Amino acid sequence: MHDAPPTHPPAPSAPPAHGLKQRHLTMLGLGGVIGAGLFVGSGAGIAVAGPAVVVSYLVAGTLAMLVMRMLGEMSAAMPASGSFSVHAERALGRWAGFSVGWLYWFMLVVVLAVEATAAAQIAHGWVPAVDQWLWVLLFMVVFTAANLTAVRNFGEFEFWFAALKVAAIVVFLALGLLAVLGVLPDTRPVGLSNLTGRGGFLPNGWDGVVSGVLTVVFAFGGLEVVTIAAAETDDPARAVGRAVRSAVVRILFFYVGSMLVIVTVLPWTAQRAGLSPYVKVLDSVGVPSAGQIMNIVVFVALLSALNANLYGSSRMVFSLAERGEAPRGLLKTSGGRVGGGGVPRRAVLASVAFGFVSVLLNLKWPDTVFLYLLNSVGAVLLFVWGLIAASQLKLRRRLEREAPGALTLRMWCFPHLTWVTLAGLLAVLLLMLTDDAARPQVLWSAGATGLVLLVAAVRERRVRP
Repeated sequence: MHDAPPTHPPAPSAPPAHGLKQRHLTMLGLGGVIGAGLFVGSGAGIAVAGPAVVVSYLVAGTLAMLVMRMLGEMSAAMPASGSFSVHAERALGRWAGFSVGWLYWFMLVVVLAVEATAAAQIAHGWVPAVDQWLWVLLFMVVFTAANLTAVRNFGEFEFWFAALKVAAIVVFLALGLLAVLGVLPDTRPVGLSNLTGRGGFLPNGWDGVVSGVLTVVFAFGGLEVVTIAAAETDDPARAVGRAVRSAVVRILFFYVGSMLVIVTVLPWTAQRAGLSPYVKVLDSVGVPSAGQIMNIVVFVALLSALNANLYGSSRMVFSLAERGEAPRGLLKTSGGRVGGGGVPRRAVLASVAFGFVSVLLNLKWPDTVFLYLLNSVGAVLLFVWGLIAASQLKLRRRLEREAPGALTLRMWCFPHLTWVTLAGLLAVLLLMLTDDAARPQVLWSAGATGLVLLVAAVRERRVRP
C-alpha cells in the first residue's frame, strides 16, 4: 500500500470570488436534515415502535450526530471538496479514499433516481396531461443547468428550499403544541394519554425500538454534503464548524421534536407505513387541504435532495479525479478553480448521465433491475459512516502530533465515543441481517462494497513499485 499523504492542512488560498456564502451553508445544514424520509418515512417507524419511536430517533440521531462531529473535526482541520474520501485516504491509504469516494458517488446517483421519480409522480398528479417521464426530464435538465452555471446557483436553490422546509416544520411544531394544549378551535387538551395508552409507551417492547432504529436511521443520510460544500465557502474551517456545532439542535428540534408532537397528538395506532403522519396530525387539528400542503412540502424536499445529491456526487467524483482515482478528463472546470467560483462541468455531466440511466431503470424496471441497484446501495451509508469513524480515529492522533493548532473543532470524549459509534454502526448492520426486509440491502450492499474494494486492491498492486 502507498503511504497516506501528509495530514498537514493545506496553505490557505485566496477567498473564492463566487463561491458559497455562510447563509447558503447555514440553510443547507438546516434543510439537509429535513427530507422526504422524515415527512413520509417516519410513519413506518411509528408503526413498528409506537410512541417509543422517539427513542428510535434519539438513538439513530445520536449516531448521525457523532459521525457528523467526527467529520466536522477532520473537515475543519483539512477542508477538501472530497471531504471524507480525502480524509480516508490520508488516514488509511489510497484504497480507502478510492473505495469510500466511489461508493458514496454510486449511492448518490442511484438515490437521485428515486427522488426524481417520486417528485415526478407528485407533479403528474397535479398536471396529469404531462407524462411522468417529461417531469423527470424537466427536473434533471433544470438542476443540471443550475449546477453547471455557478456554485452559487446551487446555494441559492438550497437556501430557498431549506427555508421552506424549515418554515413548514416550525409551523407544524407550533400547531402541534397548541393542539396538545387544547388551544386550537375544536380541540381539547390531550395530555399524555396517547403516550401511555394502547399498549403504553413501549407497545412492541424494546424490539420495536430496535426495529424503529433500522427504519429511521437512513433518514439522516445527506448531512455529509455540508462538509463537502464547506470547501467552497470563504472560510471553510469556520463554516463547517458552525454547521456541525448546530447538528445537535437540528436533530433534536426537527426529528425528535416532530415525533414527540405526532405521537402525543394522535394515537400511534392511527399511523400507517407509507402515509405521512404529518398529514394525519394536520387533518386532526383542522388544517384545510392538509394533504396537498404536505404534498408541496414533500415535493420541495425531493427536489432539494435531488439538487444536493447532484452537487455532492459531482464534487466527490471531481475530488477522485484530482487524486488520480477517476478519469483525469473529469477535471475540466469553468470559471476558475473549484472552490474559487469554478464549476467541474464534466464531473456534473458524468454524475447526471448515470443519474439519467438510473431514472430510466426506475421507470422501466422498478421491481427488478432498479430494485437490485437500489438494494446495492441500501446499507452503503453505514459503510461510509464506518470509514469516517475509522479515519477520525487515526487522523486525530496524527493531527495532535503534527498540527494541533488545526483542531479547532474536536470530537467529544475521544477516542471512547468514536469506538462507541463504530460499535453502534456494526450493531445496526448485524440487526439488519436478522431482519427479513433489511437483509437483502445488507447483502447486496456488501457485494457492491466488496467489488469496489477488489478494484481498489487491484489498482494498488498495479501501481506498487
